[in-house]
Amino acid sequence: MGAMDVWLADAARVRGRRDMERFTRLHPEAVVDFAGNDYLDLSRHPQVVAAACEAMERHGAGARASRVVTGTLQVHARLEQALCQLTGREAALVFSSGYTANLGILGALSSPDTLLVLDAHIHASLIDGARASRSPVATFAHQDLAALDTVLAERTQRRAVVAVESVYSVLGDATDLAAMVEVCRRHDAVLVVDEAHGIGVLGQGRGAVHAAGLADADDVIVTATLSKALGSMGGAVLGSAALRDHLVNAARSFLFDTALAPAPAAAAASACAVIEAEPSRVQRLHDVADLLANELGVARTPGAVQSRPMPSAADAFRVSQQLREAGVLVGCFRPPSVPDGISRLRVTAHSDAAHSDVCRAAQLIRELTSVGAPA
Repeated sequence: MGAMDVWLADAARVRGRRDMERFTRLHPEAVVDFAGNDYLDLSRHPQVVAAACEAMERHGAGARASRVVTGTLQVHARLEQALCQLTGREAALVFSSGYTANLGILGALSSPDTLLVLDAHIHASLIDGARASRSPVATFAHQDLAALDTVLAERTQRRAVVAVESVYSVLGDATDLAAMVEVCRRHDAVLVVDEAHGIGVLGQGRGAVHAAGLADADDVIVTATLSKALGSMGGAVLGSAALRDHLVNAARSFLFDTALAPAPAAAAASACAVIEAEPSRVQRLHDVADLLANELGVARTPGAVQSRPMPSAADAFRVSQQLREAGVLVGCFRPPSVPDGISRLRVTAHSDAAHSDVCRAAQLIRELTSVGAPA
C-alpha cells in the first residue's frame, strides 16, 4: 500500500469512528422530497424550463470563455437586470456559483489593512473566502451583536467587512439586519449579507435585505445563490455599480472562471419573473413551513428550513435512512456541517408540498425520533 493509500485509509477510519461518512447517491424516484432547496418548486416550472431550453438552443451548452473575454452573453445581462429588479439593488454581477460569489467578494474587498469579521455560524464558502484573502480574520459568537461591537471597536485595521447570513442554513434562524447594520455603521464597517436562503423566501421573495429597507444601502452587499429558491444554478453579488466594476477587475473567482452556462442563466432570470408574477407561491411556501413546524413540534423558523435536533450523528443518519426507505427524504446534518456540533434532521418546506405529504413526513419523523431526541 502506497503512502497516499495509507493516508486515505486513515482518514476514512477517522470518519467512520465519528459517524461522519457521506455518500453521493442517485435521487430516488417516487419519493416525497423535504431535503432539497428548491423552495418555490421553480426548477420544473414550465416557464423556467422553457427559458433554459431556448437559451441552450440559441447559445449552446456552455458560455465557452470567461466573462471578460467572450463569455458574457445577452442572457447574463438579462439575468443581472432581473436580479436587480427583484431585490431592488442597483447592480449585479453573476458568478458560476454562490460559492464562487462568496469567494470573489471577500477576496476583492480584502487587504492587510482590512479586518474580515465572520459570524461563527457562517457558511463554509465565506470561511474559505476569508482564509484565501489577504486580510486578518476574526469571528464573533453567533448573532451576538455585543461581541461584534467589541471586535469592531478593538480593531487596529483601517477598514472592516462583516459577513453574515440573512437566514442560516442549519438552525434556520434569521439575522436582525437593522440591528446588525447599526453596529456596522457605528464602526464604519461594510456588511456582506449572504441571502442564499433569503431571496425567494423572505420579503415577498425579494430577500431579507429588501424587507429591512436596505436595498439601496451602499454599505450593505448581498451575495446569493441561484440554486435554491430560484431553482437553477449560479451565484451573484448585488450592490452598487461601483462595486460591480471593482469585482469585474478584482474578483479572482470571476476573472479566472468560465461564465455561467446560458441555460441556467436564462432559467434563473425567468424564475425572478415568476416570483414577481406569482406572489402566492411564496405565501404557499410559508404556509407549508408553518404546517411542518407545527406537525414536527419545533419552533417555527423564519425561512424554509425547519430542523429537529438529534442525540448524535449516528441517530441522525439512522433516522434519515429509515425515512428514505419509507419514501421520505430529509437532510441529515452532522459535524462538521453543523456549526454548534448538534446533529439535526433538516426538513425544508417547498411551496407545492401536499398537505398529506407534510403530515405523513412529520408523523414518521415524530415516531422515529420519539425516544431520546432533545426537544
